[in-house]
Amino acid sequence: MEQKVVMVRARLDLPCAACRTLHRKCDHGCLLAPYFPADEPDKFASVHKVFGASNVVKMLQVVKEGMKEDAIKSMVYEAHARLQDPVYGCAGIVLCLQRCVEELQGQLRAVQEQVLEAQLQRDQLASAVMGATEVDAFLYAHCSK
Repeated sequence: MEQKVVMVRARLDLPCAACRTLHRKCDHGCLLAPYFPADEPDKFASVHKVFGASNVVKMLQVVKEGMKEDAIKSMVYEAHARLQDPVYGCAGIVLCLQRCVEELQGQLRAVQEQVLEAQLQRDQLASAVMGATEVDAFLYAHCSK
């Protein structure tokens, strides 16, 4: 994917969104170009606003090559969340999801209890039916003579 983005950018001679925002000359060795294409300026703008360009570069430099795209996705997600909710950011989303999980677990426990109650009623009914069948068989055997 990196080669495709770099090749498209080279053909059109457009600076990446990061270099455009920072008013820099974007060369072929630009570390941010594969992750912030020229047609997605808002993506870099939010990351830059929350983390700062130099911190983004520092974070990318310590991340293994195969994980850089995931790191950028994570930064973009966190930046969007932080801009929408400056107090909690992603933590607010996590807390909300945890509450949902707890609620669903409570609903699951209630349904499991209902299933156990239904199984108990079924077993009691089966016992009653079996008991009545045995009594009927006994009466039929001894009283039909």
